[in-house]
Amino acid sequence: MSERLTDPGYRRLSPVDLAAAAAGLALRGATADIVAAVRQFEISTPWSAAPLGRADNFPRAVAARLGQDPKRAILEVTGGQAPQRLVTEAAGEIAAGRADTALIVGAEAISTVAHWARAEGRPDFTEHAGGQIEDRGYGLDGLAPPALAAHGLLDPPGQYALFEHARRARLGLSHGDYRAAMGALFAPFTRVAAGHPHAAAPTIRTAEELITETPSNRMVADPYPRYLVSRDKVNQGAAVLLASVETARRLRVPPDRWVYLHGHADLRERDVLDRPDLSAYPAAVAAVRHALDLAGLDLGDLATIDLYSCFPIAVFAVCDGLGLPVTDPRGLTVTGGLPFFGGPGNDYALHAIVETVRRARRAPGTFGLVGANGGFLSKYSVGVYSTVPAPWRANGSATIQAGLDAVPAGPRPGPPGVETYTRKPGQDAVVVARGPDGRRFVTSTPEEGDLLMARFRDLPRPPAA
Repeated sequence: MSERLTDPGYRRLSPVDLAAAAAGLALRGATADIVAAVRQFEISTPWSAAPLGRADNFPRAVAARLGQDPKRAILEVTGGQAPQRLVTEAAGEIAAGRADTALIVGAEAISTVAHWARAEGRPDFTEHAGGQIEDRGYGLDGLAPPALAAHGLLDPPGQYALFEHARRARLGLSHGDYRAAMGALFAPFTRVAAGHPHAAAPTIRTAEELITETPSNRMVADPYPRYLVSRDKVNQGAAVLLASVETARRLRVPPDRWVYLHGHADLRERDVLDRPDLSAYPAAVAAVRHALDLAGLDLGDLATIDLYSCFPIAVFAVCDGLGLPVTDPRGLTVTGGLPFFGGPGNDYALHAIVETVRRARRAPGTFGLVGANGGFLSKYSVGVYSTVPAPWRANGSATIQAGLDAVPAGPRPGPPGVETYTRKPGQDAVVVARGPDGRRFVTSTPEEGDLLMARFRDLPRPPAA
């Protein structure tokens, strides 16, 4: 479900309206025992604001629109991993017999809120649904390192830019060559978005267009022009209904519409400055591998792949670790990705799951994978879907997580020097470096930032401090 400000008949739908419209299509008369909601951006942090008001119990507000009174209402923690994480959890609850049906919902009306926040006649999205809710909190532990906060680098573009430049340094690429690689990665995504009816930016763009700075493609944080970052000013909602086989039969759902969760995993990365390699995402790579192992598949068995794409590094790091070419002919998105389909807060992966399920139904017997990222390359949840019947299998994420956590914290041994950096327009450069004692530190360069940037761009490896 979506709407654009320029659509004929634009209705100024609230997040509850968008989610309920999508949920109604998913339910089709069924009753949900559980309604689990992805946390909206306006309630994702203690300092978030809701200029047009909000529902005090989002999952129950959505349920009430549809005449539902679920046994459980859940509001998940912040992060783009939430949709897949909730699908996996709900499937386990159904398999254990603790529920017959579960509805996963999410929606954002960020475009509408931004447009009407200071306008006369603005709508009021305040709702008092009340009732039981399992609010799991923000889940932001470890996502705001004090060393980065001290330099004002708490936003996603700023932190992701650090990972991007760390990867560039590892590969020994010039600034220009790396930017070209980012454009080449995302240009095919624009073609997929152009064919999706709910895409927020359905415009085909060349790699050169994506990386060339213009008034409409301004620099956000080096190396990112605006076209390379997640587009959060969207109005989009999605919903997925899960049911037991017995319930599906009782509801007379045609068997050719049944799609099973074959593999799944949920893993977490170390805090940003404790990671051995700022250019890598081992938790995500391990999650994909484990989900495939659980499904009894290899990468080559997949017909569709959707890798979370808030920034290029979120795709690059997973492909690097898996040995998956970024030019894989299957493509790496089924929607067009977050910069082009849209990045509806924490809810993007629910749209990817919906599209993956649709494609699985159109090509029975094939398999599709969805990778959902949260935080700052911090949390990764994976699902593998197919029409091929499969029993529920619990995953071994806890064991794999213990192995990831056993790796020593901190940077890998190496000479002192700059590991990575970024700079926002009009601000100082923020630099992450390794000191003579081997420890990592963060600094800024108010007077030498331009020189540092020039040296870093021109050298295949970061200069020594």
